[in-house]
Amino acid sequence: MKTRLYSLFAAVMLPVSVQAQDNIAPLQTQVPQIVVTGHGEVKVSPDRATVQIAVQTRAATASEAAAQNATKQQSVLSALRALGLTNDQLSTVNYQVYPEQRYEQGKDPVISGYNVTNTIVADIRRLDQVGKVIDAALSHGANLISSLQFYSSNTQGARRTAIASAIEMARADADAAARAAGGSLGPLLEINVMSVSPPRPQPMMLARAAGVAQADTPINPGDETLGVDVVTRWRFLSGR
Repeated sequence: MKTRLYSLFAAVMLPVSVQAQDNIAPLQTQVPQIVVTGHGEVKVSPDRATVQIAVQTRAATASEAAAQNATKQQSVLSALRALGLTNDQLSTVNYQVYPEQRYEQGKDPVISGYNVTNTIVADIRRLDQVGKVIDAALSHGANLISSLQFYSSNTQGARRTAIASAIEMARADADAAARAAGGSLGPLLEINVMSVSPPRPQPMMLARAAGVAQADTPINPGDETLGVDVVTRWRFLSGR
């Protein structure tokens, strides 16, 4: 009986021992490696812009304020279409109706009127039209311009340039590390493009009142920055 138990115990334990040896083997044959990260950036010139255009109206009743708002916003949209903007470049992003209330001590609030705000976003595909769009909107009934942002519609070439720059930085750092450790840099074993930071739209705070005579609105978009991070793994060749 004891012999049988011993044989069964040995049969169960044997695969575990073999598995442990398999796990140890790769550790004994690993080659020295250097792992470094690299970051690359490229300046990108924006070629498009978005801007929020709002019409805000006030009246004694909600329906009257809404009617006035609709008339003015239609006028704004017609003016923008006349500049060449198509329907897919004009989209409504917010519509609000809210009451104005008057407060007196010891009394319930009294509604004194209603405000209606209709906000659209214009996607402008020619930067020389940005100032014209703003001026046309204001002259046709818009009374709030905000969230002007510039962006680039094509960043593929800049992205690849940034990747190459990041890898070049990683190679230089890996080479310096290898020499400092008394060896030299071996072949590249692995590259991972970890993250790409596309150019974020550049906000420009802008708000103007309608009906004020002034020159055309000047616009200067500037440049944007596209960033890429990579992780690289290299063979380390010992100098010994």
